[in-house]
Amino acid sequence: MATPTSRTSLKDYALRNLGFPVIDINVDDDQVDDRLDDCLQKFAEFHYDAVHSDYLAIKMTPELLANGSNTNSNSSNVTIANTTYGWVPLPDNVIGVRRIIPITSSTVTNQGGNFNIFDLNYQLRLNELYEFTSSSYQYYWIARTHIRMLEMILVGENPVRFNKHMNRLYIDMHWKSGEIAQDHYFIVECTRVLQADEFPKVYNDMWLKEYFTQVVKRQWGENMKKYGNYTLPGGMVINGQQIYDEAIADIVRLEFQLKNDFQMPPDFLLG
Repeated sequence: MATPTSRTSLKDYALRNLGFPVIDINVDDDQVDDRLDDCLQKFAEFHYDAVHSDYLAIKMTPELLANGSNTNSNSSNVTIANTTYGWVPLPDNVIGVRRIIPITSSTVTNQGGNFNIFDLNYQLRLNELYEFTSSSYQYYWIARTHIRMLEMILVGENPVRFNKHMNRLYIDMHWKSGEIAQDHYFIVECTRVLQADEFPKVYNDMWLKEYFTQVVKRQWGENMKKYGNYTLPGGMVINGQQIYDEAIADIVRLEFQLKNDFQMPPDFLLG
């Protein structure tokens, strides 16, 4: 099949490109699986078509709130108490977190059905927007912008820390002070890797197909070059070192193309 839609069809596609079944490709099936995993990992790390922006709704269950009471020790003399800074687990395919939707009075006012009539946003809507034609939207927009600026100055946003090898999103807030209530949801803006089994078009990516073929070719040459010029039944001679060198040259070319044509530019730090 010229259009791979699964791991098996992509492996078959690469082997056919290398000459199978006309010639034997001396690569074990486990080796092919390992190389495919390596290629998918590189694809996810650098290719912009391998990831997408997403929003995750996190519910603060009692178990998650208990994470704020953990204590970690990194030496015999220094103890880091996480009674203030807790964490929530994230799925394995999350590789980056941009922010959480700000946890402010406007987002947690209606906790558990208890509406605060003294909330500033409620009073603004009550007194200025008793009907949609009562005032200009420009005034409302300016007022909300001013309120948000005051929140940023006086309250700020909760800093977050995330490392994809931990799968933990640390939120720097006072977990035990009621800043966020049990069973409350908040939103995480993040970057997730496309799961190839869920979205099989990943296997048909042009760069991935060519790169995987060359990586399998490199493995083939690695297996064969220790024998020098290998003679097949019928008198055909295979030069393992040449196969290996050709594959390395193509891999270098494809990785250069990946980083120059398909990799997202790094974000700049402004401040």
